[in-house]
Amino acid sequence: MSVEQGRVTSGDRVAGHEALPVVPTVRLAGITPATWERMALAAVILVACLLPFALSGFRVFQFTQVFIYAIALLGLNILTGYNGQISLGHGAFFALGAYTTAIMIDRWSVPYGWTIPTAGLLCLVVGFLFGIPALRLEGLYLALATFSLALAVPQILKYFEHWTGGSQGIVLSKPDAPFHLPLTPDQWLYFLTLAVLAILFVVARNLLRGRIGRAVIAIRDNHTAAETMGINTALYKSVTFGVSAGYTGVAGALSALAIAFVAPDAFNVFLSITFLVGIVIGGLASIGGVVFGALFVQFVPNWAQEISKAAPWAIYGLFLIVFMYAMPRGIAGSLRLGWRRLVGAAGTGLRA
Repeated sequence: MSVEQGRVTSGDRVAGHEALPVVPTVRLAGITPATWERMALAAVILVACLLPFALSGFRVFQFTQVFIYAIALLGLNILTGYNGQISLGHGAFFALGAYTTAIMIDRWSVPYGWTIPTAGLLCLVVGFLFGIPALRLEGLYLALATFSLALAVPQILKYFEHWTGGSQGIVLSKPDAPFHLPLTPDQWLYFLTLAVLAILFVVARNLLRGRIGRAVIAIRDNHTAAETMGINTALYKSVTFGVSAGYTGVAGALSALAIAFVAPDAFNVFLSITFLVGIVIGGLASIGGVVFGALFVQFVPNWAQEISKAAPWAIYGLFLIVFMYAMPRGIAGSLRLGWRRLVGAAGTGLRA
């Protein structure tokens, strides 16, 4: 059997059988689809690194908020998109992460770098513990239970006024760049948030593509079949809830640093609903889709305000309707479908 450039040629015979057909490699403009995807990712990273040097401080702050929302949406997408558990209470974990950072810095003078993993770990534990009794609930009943959590947390934060500052909240100072880096506080927080987002993206990708991820998705697709295959559904659902809350807690901690202020009224029920809107718009069960959802959450309300100051939420609702009709799979899902069709068309032309 002869091999040319690692491929079996069309004239070869293997073990007395007919010759194996040559499978042509699909190329777009002479480049394979996988290479296109890597190039696109590299371009996005390059633009993200150059962005804070080309924008004003306010725009840098806005994109920092985009990265923060993307982390929170990634956590919620792990729970809802990949595991099928609907949560309307992730604003509570966002608040817990933000207040953990604020209290540790303001009351105990802990360096801000230590407060971010601490907030994530605390929210992971709280989310895991909340997920245990929530195992009896599914669908809308679970959504209602988490909704009650989102309702209760802002009131609880006001009650413990000694720690949380009550309705007045806690005022912080934005950290300066370390090692005398020539960056403003907003630019440093931008890069810090981008780095945390990249790390959590890699962690989520490896987690969901491994054995744990397959078990999590199996529970979403068919709970009974997953149990039949020997999957400990109770454990996996609780751990998934905890990991999801941990991601959201990290986002809350970064938000406290970026805004330099926390107050109970900033974490109302609407924040939890906004997170849910973000993962649906970006694309359920899509890691990359959370960035599109975060862009929507950050900028579309501002655009609606600019279009109509009298009825901004009507404009916002119109945007939602248009996106749902135009992209029912979410932005990431629609882009993925379009890319597959483009590659499929190229492959069809190559075979022809």
